[in-house]
Amino acid sequence: MQTLEFPKRTIHLDFHTGPNVPDVGVNFDPEQFADTFKRAHVDSVTVFAMCHHGHLYYDTDHPARHPGLSRDLDLLGSQIDALHKVGIRAPIYISVQCNEYAANVHPEWIALNNELQQVKRSKQGLSAFTPGWQILDMSSPYQDFLADILDEVLNKYAPVDGIFMDMCWDQQSCSKWAIDGMVRQGFDPRKKDDRARYARVVVHQYMQRYRDMVEEAQRKHKPAGIWFNSRPKTNLYEEKKFLRHVEIEALPTGGWGYAYFPYVARFVRPLGLPTLSHTGRFFKSWGDNSSLKPEMALMYECCQILSQGLTNGVGDLLHPRGVPNSSVYELIGKVYRHIAACEPYVEGGKLVSQIALIVDTQLGDRPGPSGIGVVRALQQLRQQFDILPPQSDLSGYELVIVPEMTPVDAPLKANLEGYLKSGGSLVLCGPAALDADGQPVLEAQGIETHGMSPYSHTFLHAASEVSQGLADYGYVMYEPGFRMTPNAGAESLVAVGEPYFQRDFDHFSGHEYTPEDRISPYAAAVKNGRVITFSAPILEAYGKHASPNYRILLGNCLNLLLPEPLIKDEGPSKLETTVVKTDRSTVVHLLSFCPERRADNMDIVEDPFPIVDMPIAVKADLKPQRVFLAPDEQDLDFEYRNGYVHTRITFTTGHAMLVIEH
Repeated sequence: MQTLEFPKRTIHLDFHTGPNVPDVGVNFDPEQFADTFKRAHVDSVTVFAMCHHGHLYYDTDHPARHPGLSRDLDLLGSQIDALHKVGIRAPIYISVQCNEYAANVHPEWIALNNELQQVKRSKQGLSAFTPGWQILDMSSPYQDFLADILDEVLNKYAPVDGIFMDMCWDQQSCSKWAIDGMVRQGFDPRKKDDRARYARVVVHQYMQRYRDMVEEAQRKHKPAGIWFNSRPKTNLYEEKKFLRHVEIEALPTGGWGYAYFPYVARFVRPLGLPTLSHTGRFFKSWGDNSSLKPEMALMYECCQILSQGLTNGVGDLLHPRGVPNSSVYELIGKVYRHIAACEPYVEGGKLVSQIALIVDTQLGDRPGPSGIGVVRALQQLRQQFDILPPQSDLSGYELVIVPEMTPVDAPLKANLEGYLKSGGSLVLCGPAALDADGQPVLEAQGIETHGMSPYSHTFLHAASEVSQGLADYGYVMYEPGFRMTPNAGAESLVAVGEPYFQRDFDHFSGHEYTPEDRISPYAAAVKNGRVITFSAPILEAYGKHASPNYRILLGNCLNLLLPEPLIKDEGPSKLETTVVKTDRSTVVHLLSFCPERRADNMDIVEDPFPIVDMPIAVKADLKPQRVFLAPDEQDLDFEYRNGYVHTRITFTTGHAMLVIEH
């Protein structure tokens, strides 16, 4: 079977253009269009067949053709031809559940909530008089309407480079189409859970249908992927059967935040599917069209994508008249020039991880404080890790962590027991350490439980073996945990201090929580062989409060189970690293940027954070032939001792790669 051609530096070229815009594509120049992307080091541009307004931008007799598009201009076809002439791919975009044209012509196809109100998405509130996208019901005849458009596009532009279908979430509906469909399939439309299950069935049905249409159209040509956007990435272990590749939409300043991409990317990586992620050039999000983000923000986001083993994408918007903005591509070109220079050093490489983080896929792509806390803590500790669903093969990992938000059910329990028998190490945190009866989920934990702590705040006293970097002090734990004591043969790593009494409206002392009274007989962390149990929800607490002592304590405990991490360094907590193995070398991505909260609910990156003369040691089986910083190939002095390559590095550009040639 032919392999899928996959891009490295893409542009997602938004073109949502309302019917009142009169001059669509009037200034389009094919050569200028293609040259703009070529000069910006772009190798793929996603161009529009149909936008959220439901209008079409190609040569068609379909009544949805944009009224402002000249009859003698096939904008989509001209864009594809121009890009292909300079060797740039041109996947085709089709909006799915957002379609203003179809909603206005066929209001009976609009999705309805359980109060029979139409479903609508708007940034300005919901009423009949606010602009916003009307949402279509895919169990209605709209699914066939969309299939006809996809079929026309596939036939007209075969062979296609790919299809990008947007706005494909699970949409519950109480339309007559949806209710009839639920009844036929044995669901009770009165029940919210059944409506949700049916919505998933509908999505999978049309994913299969549209995927098969693409496969059939390309049968005599090169393979082409189809991507269904807006799906939770934690569904991918089930939905990858519909796909040849993955795309991650993550605009940090557009609502996703800087914690979203690292979590999702580490979950997607083990799937082994070609994956690209696109951020945006907008200062905020889609729709913030006349804005540019700082160069260093785009640099950070694109380098982070590269460091996770994915290929890059940047979202842009094409002006209705069809001319790309030169300032936009000057910005993107600067960043993509750096990305292109870095790619050869990691091409064909494989990211290396020692730790598996097990997550409950039902949480979707937003794992809450516990998921955010553990990802941030492990990144800041420079631990190398993947994120896996509970049913995964754990045999390739030296350590497994089960965070608070992941319940250990019977299948996961069996998986963990088999993993421990094979010699692995395990960390269980908070509720994940207990079964439904409040008892330890594994005998190997070596603990006895004594119910939930009656105190909202307790105090953590680290034992000497896990106290490095911590003061001799009882650090407050802001979140409640359970009480536990070690069994014979197990050891307490962290003692629990308890307050005089639980604070209440008529019984309190001081501003916030009651002072510590005594060291209790209970432990906040117990080590039994290769298993550590935290009774305190340390990952959730770190995600909520970002107290550095939680991260330091976690790191000290991990060092007991993983004494030889891939990387040891003396860098700042903001430094991010990943490790890539190629046939010739070990490459360490080094990212040093500092997202800063400068506005409500939005972090900004404007400057890199310099790293100067930082000691770093990288685990290696043999003494290397050469050590240097890429892409400038600055040679570094190094020593090889005790299984580690030791060197010192300086870079001020925010991203560099430490290359250790074997």
